[in-house]
Amino acid sequence: MNYSLNAGLREAIIQNLAMHDRVTVTDGSLRKAAVAVVISAASQDAPSDVVVTLRASRLNRHGGQYALPGGRLDEGENVIDAALRETHEEVGLLLEKTSVLGLLDDMVTRSGFVITPVVAWAGSGPGFKPDPGEVAQLYRVPLQELDVSTIPEMVPDKTGGKPVMSAVFPTIGHRMYAPTAALLYQFREVCLHGRSTRVGDLGQPEFTRS
Repeated sequence: MNYSLNAGLREAIIQNLAMHDRVTVTDGSLRKAAVAVVISAASQDAPSDVVVTLRASRLNRHGGQYALPGGRLDEGENVIDAALRETHEEVGLLLEKTSVLGLLDDMVTRSGFVITPVVAWAGSGPGFKPDPGEVAQLYRVPLQELDVSTIPEMVPDKTGGKPVMSAVFPTIGHRMYAPTAALLYQFREVCLHGRSTRVGDLGQPEFTRS
């Protein structure tokens, strides 16, 4: 597959998301959150990547965990507004609503949230300025690293629950777990290959409760 950042890739992702029969979760007991799957590249026609952050360890929730830019919805926000706002606040990237290509499935987390992933096109040469209060490190993971046969990898749950979905990306150099790894896996399946693969039932580790 050609992972170059160009109009062909953008249009293919738009079409694949449009054909995807998205799962929505309407449980009112869950807190709503949104994350952004931000697609960019160093320059036009260069290899595309997605943004992943390592959250600052001092954060009250999910500190020291790998994440996509995002967070809880503010009063009156929808998921697109929240994902774009959080992307600006966390990694310093201001995206317009026209950058949004579509949505992936809602995912329920062990910490009591329902997350909506918003796929956004940042284009070439975006200027990232991570907020050190929220982001310990920013990674740009090439799409090629997502599209390998070793993903997903299921590992035993230390508390005896169902196996946990995980992935290892060379750019990061450490194992990443669901829900973030699961969201990236579905992005690959839906956006790059047009396969409506579901990830809502994949195991998440106990540490993601906090």
